[in-house]
Amino acid sequence: MQNEVSTPHSAAFSVDSHFHVFEAGQSVPDARYSPAYEARFSNWQSTTQQVGVTHGVLVQTSFMGTDNSYLLKHLQQNADTLRGVAVVAPTAGFEQLVDLNTQGVRGIRINLVGQSHDMTAWLAAKPLWDAVLRLGWHVELHTDTGALPAVLAAVPLNIPVVVDHFCRPEKASLQDETVRAIQNRVAAASVPIYVKLSAAYRLKTEINPKDLAGLWLAELGENALLWGSDWPCTNFEAKANYAALYGGLQDWLGGNAGAIDAARSANPMQLYWDATE
Repeated sequence: MQNEVSTPHSAAFSVDSHFHVFEAGQSVPDARYSPAYEARFSNWQSTTQQVGVTHGVLVQTSFMGTDNSYLLKHLQQNADTLRGVAVVAPTAGFEQLVDLNTQGVRGIRINLVGQSHDMTAWLAAKPLWDAVLRLGWHVELHTDTGALPAVLAAVPLNIPVVVDHFCRPEKASLQDETVRAIQNRVAAASVPIYVKLSAAYRLKTEINPKDLAGLWLAELGENALLWGSDWPCTNFEAKANYAALYGGLQDWLGGNAGAIDAARSANPMQLYWDATE
């Protein structure tokens, strides 16, 4: 069952590639969401230890905007076991990204959920894309359901991409436009694209996450998969049972040990730690 975890992960390192920490009420003006509770790093850490997670990727939330200071504080305090994905403006330049890189950030996130998906400013952000490329970073995308194709098309083909939460297609089908956009990107680009298997509760209710995970595994291979808890599951806090979130991957991938190890260990260690740990 999805909420069962039999044993800790077998690999030397097990990575949660997507979680958040924040203080109560911490949000920028006009944010689409403002938490009424605190998500402490110590709470995440204590629950991960129960299932064998050793490393994490702290992702900047949309409601904290481009103020990455809270994220950076935790990266600095846990430099060996944490990496970060920050939010920056399209006008950010190389020096700003270098500073973030030295503090453990390895990518930028463009989160457009619940807002305009206009990529005009990003299309003009050549200095930013050049900086991302020079640092060996990636861009992480989160869009509304079915809105990924146009957003993905605006990202230069030489930039590695991570797509959040199963890519949120309209349906788990090879004929779906989001699926086709991913396939086209793979065919056209010479750099990786990753799909993050996380937050199945953010998918359309008629989509079976096991079907969608199987589709991505078949189309992209196990080297393109990442796993993340999405803890503390903002707007879906009732789902924040960490053991269930961890065990979900085994269900989604049908117990495929090689794919599970790739998604939890080999792939994120390569992407965020350059396999140096």
